[in-house]
Amino acid sequence: MRGPVALPGVSELFALLRARSISVVIASNNSTPTIDQVLERVNAAGAGAEAKEILTSSQATADYLRAQSPGGGRVFVVGEAGLHDALVDAGFEIAEDHRQVEAVVVGMCRDLTWEMLVQATLAIRSGARFVGTNPDRTFPSEAGIIPGAGSILAALVAASDTEPTIIGKPEPHLFLAALSRLGTLAEETAVVGDRLETDILGGKNAGLTTILVMTGVTTGKDLSQATIMPDWTFNDLSDLCRALEGAAG
Repeated sequence: MRGPVALPGVSELFALLRARSISVVIASNNSTPTIDQVLERVNAAGAGAEAKEILTSSQATADYLRAQSPGGGRVFVVGEAGLHDALVDAGFEIAEDHRQVEAVVVGMCRDLTWEMLVQATLAIRSGARFVGTNPDRTFPSEAGIIPGAGSILAALVAASDTEPTIIGKPEPHLFLAALSRLGTLAEETAVVGDRLETDILGGKNAGLTTILVMTGVTTGKDLSQATIMPDWTFNDLSDLCRALEGAAG
C-alpha cells in the first residue's frame, strides 16, 4: 500500500496464493503500526490475513532485545505505537529520558523532536545499546517520498559516533523469523518487495528467490544502474499474478 491506498493486484495475489495453499508472511520494515493496524490495512486491500501472518520490524526488534536482555529493562524509544507496544509486550519499560537506559531503539517517528534526539544521543554516548528497526532512508507516502527511519538513524550516528545494530531488511532477522513462521527452507521461498536495497538485497542475503515489483521507491533508472539485481521484475502485483497463472498453466 502507498499510504491508505491499496496497490493494484493485492486481492488478486492473495486469492491466488490461498487457492494454491501457499503459505505467506507479510514481513514489513515499517515499525510504526500495531499488528491490529497492519491487519486492518492489508485486509482492507483484500489480503484476508491473520495476525500470525504479520511480522513487523518492531516485533523482530523486541525479540532481538529480549534475547539480549531476558529480564527486560529500560529502553529509550524514538518511534511510534507499533514499536512501543512490541517492546512493552516483550517486558521492557519505556524510559522518558536517557538515565539508566539499556538500549536506544529507533524506528520511523513522525512526531520526532529535537529533545528526542538529545536524549537518545546522551544515552548512546553513556553506553546504551543502539538498535534500529530498519535502515530505510525514505518512506513512500500518498504525498510522495518522505524521510524514513534511516534518516533519523543517520542523525544519531552523526551525533553519537556510534553505528546501530539493524534488525529489519536487509539484515537477516526478519527473513529468518519469516522462514521460521512459514516452516520452509530458503531455497523454496520467495520474497516479493519494491525496494532493491532492502527487500531484494535482504532476500538475496537470506538465500531466497527475489521478486521486485515497481510500485515503490525503486525506479526503472535505479534498476538499470543497480548492482543488486532481482531474479524477477514486474511492473506491479497484477503482472506478477498473470505470470504465476501462466507458469501454473
